Amino acid sequence: MPNSSSISEFLLLPLADTRQLQLLHFWLLLGIYLAALLGNGLISTAVACDRRLHTPMYFFLLNLALLDLGCISTTLPKAMANALWDTRAISYAGCAAQLFFFVFFLSAEFSLLTIMSYDRYVAICKPLHYGTLMDSRACATMAAAAWGAGFLYSLLHTASTFSLPLCQGNVVNQFFCEIPQILKLSCSGSYLREVVLIICSVSLGFGCFVFIVVSYVQIFKAVLRMPSEQGRHKAFSTCLPHLAVLSLLVITSFFAYLKPPSVSSPSMDLTVALLYTVVPPTLNPIIYSMRNLEVKDAVRKVITKCVSKAVNCSSF
Repeated sequence: MPNSSSISEFLLLPLADTRQLQLLHFWLLLGIYLAALLGNGLISTAVACDRRLHTPMYFFLLNLALLDLGCISTTLPKAMANALWDTRAISYAGCAAQLFFFVFFLSAEFSLLTIMSYDRYVAICKPLHYGTLMDSRACATMAAAAWGAGFLYSLLHTASTFSLPLCQGNVVNQFFCEIPQILKLSCSGSYLREVVLIICSVSLGFGCFVFIVVSYVQIFKAVLRMPSEQGRHKAFSTCLPHLAVLSLLVITSFFAYLKPPSVSSPSMDLTVALLYTVVPPTLNPIIYSMRNLEVKDAVRKVITKCVSKAVNCSSF
């Protein structure tokens, strides 16, 4: 059996068995990727360019869009290239880099979603203190903490995972390099350190999830006590999208990392991985702009400006 020192590349799970289906998957993933790039790019540009959106909530939304861009750009381009060129290979260094950046963006996004729930809690439950608690310095510090925590968390997991001796070949049963699938290639008993690390990480993540749930219980109590129907509608329009995004990410990622081996299969693993790697970055811009008139208006202005510039350029 090969060990980690003799492995120079890994073989990823093919998305289809026939060439026709591979090309179909390529075009499908390309469409999804372009939609995610367009949606998150528009959100980022709108928040950065529209002064009305220079508030803590939209500052965190900008960071979320950037993390979504990074997350989906870590996995889909390689999967599309493999489907297009009918190959499965990824280098050892490429696999380690892909795992590092994916865990970095995903964990930073979860930290940011926790911060966003705190932002909504302060805005609705403590509106008189909002300007003090969520000033520009505090927002920048919290966003930097989310990115920094994601970096350290990812560095720890990547170093732990790729320091394990690999004795079970080099075939990864996933379309990208994922920690549970790399652990399956490790020698028997050698992966316990990483398993303990994952359990500690899940416990920390569960603590964040409890914090978010408690925050939203307080938020909904405060919203239901609002005398104005318009106020309740505005509060729900800013909170429900965040809750929908968070629920989708937490349920699918927790299931991917905590499901028992007895219910694991390549097709199920692939489906779950697509749900938590592809769906949230693609749907987040739609979810956040669907019920938010300010974001809709800002995005519309960005599109109009781009179209007018394109028309002016073509007229010369």
